[in-house]
Amino acid sequence: MSRIDGRANDELRPWNFTLDFMRHPAGSALLCCGNTHVVAAATFDDKVPGWMKAQKVPGGWITCEYGMLPASTGERMKREASQGKQGGRTVEIQRLIGRSLRMAADLQKLGEKTVYIDCDVLDADGGTRCAGITAGALALALGCKRLYPQNETPFKELVAAVSVGIVRGEAMLDLCYEEDSSAEVDMNVIMTESGKLIEVQGTAEHNPFDRRRLDELLDLAECGLKQIFAKQREALEQSK
Repeated sequence: MSRIDGRANDELRPWNFTLDFMRHPAGSALLCCGNTHVVAAATFDDKVPGWMKAQKVPGGWITCEYGMLPASTGERMKREASQGKQGGRTVEIQRLIGRSLRMAADLQKLGEKTVYIDCDVLDADGGTRCAGITAGALALALGCKRLYPQNETPFKELVAAVSVGIVRGEAMLDLCYEEDSSAEVDMNVIMTESGKLIEVQGTAEHNPFDRRRLDELLDLAECGLKQIFAKQREALEQSK
């Protein structure tokens, strides 16, 4: 069965990284995966959240703010700031990105710092949370590379995420919006470069799916993530 963009079922969209897309943060990365474009920036602040001091939690913290530009989707979205509050989806995604990236770092080695990962969706065509995690990990890695000696860096390993799903009965990798919106099963898989799972978000949209299908989707995601890690690593090694 042919996909919308002619890809094979196990083929990623084109994934391209541009590091230092922004001048001011310690690290930044623009990720273009197909028609989804996300920029992530890592800013290091020399203080920790108040709750950490109150609870005497040692080390540092990594948190995320996520947003979509009004013109990033087919119909213009209102800025959440103009409505006075963040939507539930936004809160869920930025918490997910923060959780995922904390797995990439040794918070004790980070010291009494907060790293703010700002993820902004410039253009959306499915997989924006996965793109935010993947670009955010590169921004974090780049910032740590610059601010810490190599033997003391708090950055442990790369993290990436990719979507998989069952569309018209077939397992597919890296869904675009049209595939995602019609999928019978929709799943996001977040993994470390060493192959350990951080989070798996899987939902049956129409009918329940069995263990065989789950294993098939996880295998497909792992195959795609290995390719993404290679692209992340290549971009990072070429950075100054």
